[in-house]
Amino acid sequence: MNYKIHTTSDVQTEHIGDNTTIWQYCVILKGAAIGSNCNICSHCFIENSVSIGNNVTVKSGVQLWNGVIIADEVFIGPNVSFTNDLAPRSKNTNWHELTTTVGKGASIGANATILCGIELGAYCMIGAGSVVTKSVPPFTLWYGNPAQHKGFVTEQGRVLGLDLKDKETEKQYILVQGKPICHD
Repeated sequence: MNYKIHTTSDVQTEHIGDNTTIWQYCVILKGAAIGSNCNICSHCFIENSVSIGNNVTVKSGVQLWNGVIIADEVFIGPNVSFTNDLAPRSKNTNWHELTTTVGKGASIGANATILCGIELGAYCMIGAGSVVTKSVPPFTLWYGNPAQHKGFVTEQGRVLGLDLKDKETEKQYILVQGKPICHD
């Protein structure tokens, strides 16, 4: 395989795709799977039953716990926090791990918290510092605490208002099967 692992990282998995880079002080457990052309920045922890697709960026300080599934082309900003148990207790041996899925092309801003058992839809965008407590549909913009639906996002990353208008270009979009398409 053709990937790069910094010498200060503890990478136990053999499931790493080509052209992936793992930077300083990362810990990646044996059962984790990381796709091709990924960038795992410094100080990240990736647990055993984590799956990461291709072309994913995981910025510094992110922990991906068992049950987190990341699709292709996802951006995870610095210090994003995922969970995998809705009722955590120290030394609890009877806890229930929940799966969290992040859809293709989704972007999660710095310091967002993602509660477990939800799905972040394809190409959605989560604002920095948000607390996401429920599933987010594809192509939508959410932010706040708790995060609320504040707009839409195109596949190319254009942010639209709730009225589906691009404030920068004044172009109007319509939803076609849940996907914003330029109407102008």
